[in-house]
Amino acid sequence: MNESRISIWVGAMRPRTLPAAIAPVLVGSALAWHDGKFSAAAAALCLAFALLVQIGTNFANDYYDFVRGADTAARVGPRRAVAAGLIAPAAMEAAMIWVFIAAFACGLGLLAWGGPWLLAIGVASIVSGYAYTGGPWPLAYSGLGDVFVFVFFGLVAVGGTYFVQAGNLTLDAVLAGVPIGLLAANILVVNNYRDAETDAAAGKRTLVVRFGRGAARVQFAVSLAVALAVPLVLLARGHRAWCLLPLLVLPLARSHVKRLLGGKSPAELIALLGDTAKLLALYALLLAAGLAL
Repeated sequence: MNESRISIWVGAMRPRTLPAAIAPVLVGSALAWHDGKFSAAAAALCLAFALLVQIGTNFANDYYDFVRGADTAARVGPRRAVAAGLIAPAAMEAAMIWVFIAAFACGLGLLAWGGPWLLAIGVASIVSGYAYTGGPWPLAYSGLGDVFVFVFFGLVAVGGTYFVQAGNLTLDAVLAGVPIGLLAANILVVNNYRDAETDAAAGKRTLVVRFGRGAARVQFAVSLAVALAVPLVLLARGHRAWCLLPLLVLPLARSHVKRLLGGKSPAELIALLGDTAKLLALYALLLAAGLAL
């Protein structure tokens, strides 16, 4: 049976990556709740903006990786819609533009809470999503993709969500953004770990291509360790012991390190990619619950 157009477009959105957009909004909103500043309407707009930027970035990645030759028949990862001939390049480019326009519109709605300076943050987020694989100096092709993910899906997304609701930015909001950004970047680490050979052939100089899989394993493990240390810092700063709930993912984190170390086949790494996103979602849920309680 032929695959429907809807399912093809949903697949192109890369649902497994969407926890990277949901997690920071969840954590930033939980911290706002903890401080008595929660706004459901502002949180909903933050979530819509974050999801649209993530989807737009995924569409841009699908389009530009095909144009630049990074996605070919030799690709071993999940299917890419343009490279597979399921969506025309022009259609994907148009979808990318419209999704980013929708994200900008959501961002404008947040100005009522955060003021006009949020316009600069929103535009920077959208431009960075486009520049991840598009433009003359794509971030992903120069090894800056990990930094982009950490900053915009961690520090900016958590801090911005909190600021919109609370009207100020606290050290706790910045600290809460650190593990979310690191765990979101780990999704990218696994993806690039799997695609190292095809990325190198296409001139995509990710950190894995630049420094090798050994360095990627260290980055992955250190990111998990730092993420698990942050709740201890929050406890030391006066939060109640509920903030230690994310430590429950420790056994899962250890298993992920072992799986990356032993992962040889594309199928193993594809499975780990999805589970890394699930770990981010679980960590965010536990941290949000701990902060709210």
